[in-house]
Amino acid sequence: MKQSKGTIAVFLAPAIILFAIVFIYPVVRTVGMSFNEVGNITADSSTWSWTGISNYVDLMNTRLFRISMVNFLKIWIFTGIATLVLALLLATILTSGIIGQKFFRAVIYMPNVISGVAVGYMWLLYVFNADYGLLHSLFLKLGWETAANFQWLSVGGNVFLAMCIAYVFSSVGYYMLMYISGIEKISKDYYESATLDGANGFQKFMNITLPLLKGVIGTSITLWTSRVMGFFALSQIFNSTETTVPMKYVYQLLFGSSDEVTELKVGKAAAAAVVMTVTVTIISMVIKRVIKDENYEI
Repeated sequence: MKQSKGTIAVFLAPAIILFAIVFIYPVVRTVGMSFNEVGNITADSSTWSWTGISNYVDLMNTRLFRISMVNFLKIWIFTGIATLVLALLLATILTSGIIGQKFFRAVIYMPNVISGVAVGYMWLLYVFNADYGLLHSLFLKLGWETAANFQWLSVGGNVFLAMCIAYVFSSVGYYMLMYISGIEKISKDYYESATLDGANGFQKFMNITLPLLKGVIGTSITLWTSRVMGFFALSQIFNSTETTVPMKYVYQLLFGSSDEVTELKVGKAAAAAVVMTVTVTIISMVIKRVIKDENYEI
């Protein structure tokens, strides 16, 4: 039955209106706020005071924001490499037919169903604690006193590293399942043919698994980018200047919860949000251009 354009428009209208209210309007309002001095986040636009790009200039000259963007890049690159490589390795192992693979998948994914706050405090109090933490006790049992006395939570030293380790632990299962899904879609015929040709496991991985997972890997990097830019809970728990990330900085500007952020600046926070969005968009576009899915038949 042929549908008229009017009928289609009627059925699409609720979704379009909802999308405009939930997404488009907040984006437009945030961009507008970034060019104004705003009293509070709910202030009517008639009370805004135009300041041009001064919020952006002030933002770029703010030491804490620069630290947060550098931290974002560190987490995105180094923690990202650790997370995605480990996830791909685990996905490969858990699709190789080992005994208990369903159990191991569930265990590795488990941190993703636990609150980020709970995961953060678990690592902070029960793993990295210098007096009774798991690492301290384990290394003492092994007689490694230097390692046991390592100050994981020392400010100005290792707290950023400790936070990144906790983030890898809480993230790897999510990407592992994504890679498992991609690997399981690859036809077994490719691997059987490679076996008959004498290929070993590493050769199969490099010449079959990786090329056919290129699209999934590109998607995972894009998702990783957006998740890192929205990174907040662990940064708040491992609380110090050196663990500040963009989302935490915006939160501090809006609610004034930091010694270095002593006044509320809604317009500046909006400018930071715009910079964050543009950063994620640019990185995602570059990834899409660099990592192209050749659409192999799998």
